[in-house]
Amino acid sequence: MPGTGSFLLAFAALLGLSWTAGGWVSAAAAGAEQQIPLSVVKLWASAFGGEIRSIAAKYSGSQLLQKKYKEYEKDVTIEEIDGLQLVKKLAKNMEEMFHKKSEAVRRLVEAAEEAHLKHEFDADLQYEYFNAVLINERDEDGNFLELGKEFILEPNEHFNNLPVNVTLSDVQVPTNMYNKDPAIVNGVYWSESLNKIFVDNFDRDPSLIWQYFGSAKGFFRQYPGIKWEPDENGVIAFDCRNRKWYIQAATSPKDVVILVDVSGSMKGLRLTIAKQTVSSILDTLGDDDFFNIIAYNEELHYVEPCLNGTLVQADRANKEHFREHLDKLFAKGIGMLDIALIEAFNMLSDFNHTGQGSICSQAIMLITDGAVDTYDATFAKYNWPDRKVRIFTYLIGREAAFADNLKWMACANKGFFTQISTLADVQENVMEYLHVLSRPKVIDQEHDVIWTEAYVDSTLPQAQKLADDQGLVLMTTVAMPVFSKQNETRSKGILLGVVGTDVPVKELLKTIPKYKLGIHGYAFAITNNGYILTHPELRPLLRNAMVNRKTAKFSMEVKKTVDKGKRVLVMTNDYYYTDIKGTPFSLGVALSKGHGKYFFRGNVSIEEGLHDLEQPDVSLADEWSYCNTDLHPEHRQMSQLAAIKNYLTGKEPLLQCDKELIQEVLFDAVVSAPIEAYWTSLALNKSENSDKGVEVAFLGTRTGFSRVNLFVGPEQLTNQDFLTAEDKENIFNADHFPLWYRRAAEQIPGSFVYSIPFSTETANKSNVVTASTAIQLLDDRKSPVVAAVGIQMKLEFFQRKFWTASRQCTSLDGRCSISCDDENINCYLIDNNGFILVSEDYTQTGNFFGEVEGAVMNKLLIMGSFKRITLYDYQAMCRTTKESTDSAHSLLDPYKAFFAAIKWIVSELVLFLVEFNLCNWWHSDLTAKAQRLKYTLEPCDTEYPAFVSERTIKETIGSIDCDDCLKSFVIQQIQNSNLFMVVVSNECNCESFPPITMEPIEIRYNESLKCERLKSHKIRRRPESCHGFHPEENARECGGVLGLSAKPALVMLPLFLAIFSR
Repeated sequence: MPGTGSFLLAFAALLGLSWTAGGWVSAAAAGAEQQIPLSVVKLWASAFGGEIRSIAAKYSGSQLLQKKYKEYEKDVTIEEIDGLQLVKKLAKNMEEMFHKKSEAVRRLVEAAEEAHLKHEFDADLQYEYFNAVLINERDEDGNFLELGKEFILEPNEHFNNLPVNVTLSDVQVPTNMYNKDPAIVNGVYWSESLNKIFVDNFDRDPSLIWQYFGSAKGFFRQYPGIKWEPDENGVIAFDCRNRKWYIQAATSPKDVVILVDVSGSMKGLRLTIAKQTVSSILDTLGDDDFFNIIAYNEELHYVEPCLNGTLVQADRANKEHFREHLDKLFAKGIGMLDIALIEAFNMLSDFNHTGQGSICSQAIMLITDGAVDTYDATFAKYNWPDRKVRIFTYLIGREAAFADNLKWMACANKGFFTQISTLADVQENVMEYLHVLSRPKVIDQEHDVIWTEAYVDSTLPQAQKLADDQGLVLMTTVAMPVFSKQNETRSKGILLGVVGTDVPVKELLKTIPKYKLGIHGYAFAITNNGYILTHPELRPLLRNAMVNRKTAKFSMEVKKTVDKGKRVLVMTNDYYYTDIKGTPFSLGVALSKGHGKYFFRGNVSIEEGLHDLEQPDVSLADEWSYCNTDLHPEHRQMSQLAAIKNYLTGKEPLLQCDKELIQEVLFDAVVSAPIEAYWTSLALNKSENSDKGVEVAFLGTRTGFSRVNLFVGPEQLTNQDFLTAEDKENIFNADHFPLWYRRAAEQIPGSFVYSIPFSTETANKSNVVTASTAIQLLDDRKSPVVAAVGIQMKLEFFQRKFWTASRQCTSLDGRCSISCDDENINCYLIDNNGFILVSEDYTQTGNFFGEVEGAVMNKLLIMGSFKRITLYDYQAMCRTTKESTDSAHSLLDPYKAFFAAIKWIVSELVLFLVEFNLCNWWHSDLTAKAQRLKYTLEPCDTEYPAFVSERTIKETIGSIDCDDCLKSFVIQQIQNSNLFMVVVSNECNCESFPPITMEPIEIRYNESLKCERLKSHKIRRRPESCHGFHPEENARECGGVLGLSAKPALVMLPLFLAIFSR
């Protein structure tokens, strides 16, 4: 349009801007160019870029490898991946794997029910079983302890080299239970028959790991047998009955309102016991359940006032939120139970009509020290005759004066009554309600198969022993309930327990062929509640569709973080998803657009491939499944490379292998074979690498195939962990390609990406530089990236090349107008994410450029040379300070609670002899508000920035007005790389510009927003099965007064300990 150009120039002149190849800069910057000549910086950048690219290309062999793949183009076919077909096929594979695990559990159920049916209870039964805590323990005379016979334990590779017994199971009994209780001895005796099934299951499916039976009586039979160790207090806190897999299998989904009496009579230890009872009830609720807690005296007090009149999902976050509020309860006034009951009934009814809850069982949990009435009029109006809401009553304290009223309420409403006299009684008594809720399911004989979301059970011995060496193992559990089939107990609906087996998430990943998903692609699964089973990074939009078990696809732009979250890749993904039949899971696949949507097939002979697999520099991804070596015991010690060779030569006909993947491995081995000789010749020519600056050359292909060459001895390597299992980011593993491969794939073909590894400790700065480049079959985005190659060199070598280049100049007399040695300028080399690779101050290496030159980084952001991308972390941990009290600590710490119970028992005895003030003095330490400041880590949401350069900008000059002076700078891209040279004048401090950091900032929500988040219900799909009631249910089994009728040994032992310790 005529006049447009002159108008822009006039407007620019008005603003004091001028145009360079890099964009618009201030007029003041034009003057600054005399101080930092762009032509000189270009020369330096060109000299360094040419030198370092030459080194990287030469030692990596990138041009040779690119040439070899080009030569095989005629033998290659390129296919576009059909995402929907792929996700359906993967879902079918996972369905078959899940079915095998379910069948193993079903065989255990059948064996357990048959064994119990044949067993007659014997109250005098004496049976020496293998107690998991006592096995192999001896007394002072060297004799085995009772229940502690010799139990052979041997390290087993399949069980992470833990010492186990693969022929027998052993039994764990919770610390608070008597090892020789008749109910336990009888249960252990008849469940001994499961040993044969455990072993048989393992023979049928060698990929199985831990199998177990959790008894309703509290004991836990585990296969293979393993030694359990008590903690430093001599306690084993594990109780199988409050594990998520047990509760989920034993009961149906439920809506629960917990009513807590906070009238004046509940002061002191009674209120502490009540709070612990509430906490234990929360432990028994799972993600399919909904709840709320109301404290009552003459008024109603919602524990979370924001949730007045509604229920929330019993997920971990909500339960912890309510636990934090329990300590705010205090006792005063008069208890008006009638208004509390009416509120609870109305809330359950209203919530049920919203369709958001469990739409199954409903219950009211009443925790009180007494009731003056039976409130039959209230029940008649709100719950009879259908009795759809069960009432569970917990009488707190030793007095039994109001026991009859509370028991009547429970029995009249298909619930259960129990009395809790001490803190030690809490857990066992809370468990009673689970048996009642399981009755309809037992009577129906419905063996629903349940799968948990991914979790870590750190209380199990195998988890504790692995934590130090390998980190805790993420797993899911498949479980089924076990019922009594004896006719005389049918109406009672007796639950015997739950059987289950664990499936590590990494085992699920083995069923997913990573090579078909591409460099950035991944598969993921979520549960009916929307929880991640396995997923690198879940998107909310996708979550909702998958929860509803749809089969479809859609696309969206994503920001993918890599390298410990410090770098970001912006790309577009196509998502495909479908359901996994027979499970609560849905499976999805993400494929990145461009090279990620294409797959190629190469073709070479088996003979050629086998020959080149023999080369010593060859390795395969350890966590990829080329051949299934778990199926037969004789294959378990075999590496994947050895398995492939044996499979192809016919030496192991029983091996099951992925033929397609192996064919591609052979192709990559043949094409890349010449590079081994090339690297060897470079290594032999000492003069080529006289200063040993380049230490390692490596390549990887899309099949997980790798080659590595060392140019120095292994002991001379600067980075000993690189390309080893210790450096998981830089090797092929089950869910991602190496970092150097992923980053190279997003660079312009033919260019190298350079980086220094981030260190978690500031004192341990990285001293190596990694350079890598991608190898593409064709010169367009539709071509799959077939491989990546690279080198690792010493940082000192890399920096020396930079400083040498920066001393060059164009003057004929050799006198340079400017040099990086000058005191009035600072020279930097930064990467495309703004991290410093070279600085005159070595301690700045690896830091973000904005932390060092905040004013310059701010200007680069304004000018568009870099852009800021805001990222969010919804699983962060933030350090907070808060005041806590000893009383709160006592409530949540089971050991403090236990010793509090000891003190209380003794004080109750003393009540008969002395005045009541002694009792108050005795446990005054429990109720005193000893305020103190504590530093804790708590879950929080944070936002943090990442930065990425604008690819179209090659060079920029500019200046910053720093109050009384101008700070000039030049930034010049290094050709064929992700690097930029930045030269900055240091005559201005620019202190008015703060540093730009990447530190995360906690997102603080105001109270109204917090409330809305609590009230909001996640998209979920409720379980298909519901067993809320059964007409044959025997509701007369509704509990009794327990008082202090626990086992004498369990009561007197802590009593004597407390007395004699004074």
